[in-house]
Amino acid sequence: MTDAKVIPFDDDRSRSGGAPRAARRRSPVRGTGSVSALPGPSGGQDAAPEPGEPGEGDASGRGAWDRRIAGGLAFLRRRVTGEYDVDEFGYDEELTDQVLMSLLRPVYEKYFRVEVKGIENIPSEGGALIVSNHSGTLPLDGLMLQVAVHDHHPADRHLRLLAADLVFMLPVVNELARKAGHTLACAEDAERLLRKGEVVGVMPEGFKGIGKPFGERYKLQRFGRGGFVSTALRAGVPIVPCSIVGAEEIYPMIGNAKTLARLLGFPYFPITPTFPWLGPLGAVPLPTKWTIQFGEPIPTDGYPLEAAEDPMLMFNLTDQVREQIQHTLYKLLVQRRSVFF
Repeated sequence: MTDAKVIPFDDDRSRSGGAPRAARRRSPVRGTGSVSALPGPSGGQDAAPEPGEPGEGDASGRGAWDRRIAGGLAFLRRRVTGEYDVDEFGYDEELTDQVLMSLLRPVYEKYFRVEVKGIENIPSEGGALIVSNHSGTLPLDGLMLQVAVHDHHPADRHLRLLAADLVFMLPVVNELARKAGHTLACAEDAERLLRKGEVVGVMPEGFKGIGKPFGERYKLQRFGRGGFVSTALRAGVPIVPCSIVGAEEIYPMIGNAKTLARLLGFPYFPITPTFPWLGPLGAVPLPTKWTIQFGEPIPTDGYPLEAAEDPMLMFNLTDQVREQIQHTLYKLLVQRRSVFF
């Protein structure tokens, strides 16, 4: 495999109110029917079903299961016949909603127990660029961020993540990433998505962030030269800073086998307290407690068209986003009681 490189996203190479949407989507249909009150010999006593006789609630439950089975069979039929839609980037919304999110949700809810704050800062319509810190040795933070937006945003929004080219070089991972709505981290694709009104996610630290040693946890790496700011300005969409706490500790990276990484074509080869010493078992992440907080959006639609070519403005806005994310990280760390609880 050749050395992995990131096709630059920039010039550098390198209301959570009410019940979550996921809960509403996944709540099983329960029977609400009750036995009608029929007048008996002594006046209006409710008539109870005979022992062993199914009530209306049971019938409603069977009907719900029948609908689920019918829906599942219809889904499989569309998969087999190819009667489903994907967009120009390969995004398969039906597969993502019904399969991929269902696989990630138990990890999100039960394993990492993610708490989401500030979800109302993501606009209900139109394009928006979510800019987040990146960490954890493996990019699980991007997947958990995608579930957070998908399951909690009241307007049922979907997050389209920008990924490094290494993701699209790996068998199976490549296809799944496309189906889940990920696309190559380049300015052209990002701008097209934003102009279509999509919510796009980018992690400007790239491999520098995800592969940093454990001793530098929660210290943001360089954000590049402002490529993501330039793209947001051209599309006229707000930038939403996002801070993720909990991902840094899932694989504490205490070493980097650089020679092995070069041989394999990876940007780094992590050594953790459990990997590679425990083999495949060492690849299981630690069950840390996560918090994802979306900050106040930074508008970009008030700038003139030529602002996207102003390097000083790019630097200032990039620094503003970075500082807001770093400040929120420190605040969340102070509030955190424990890494695991």
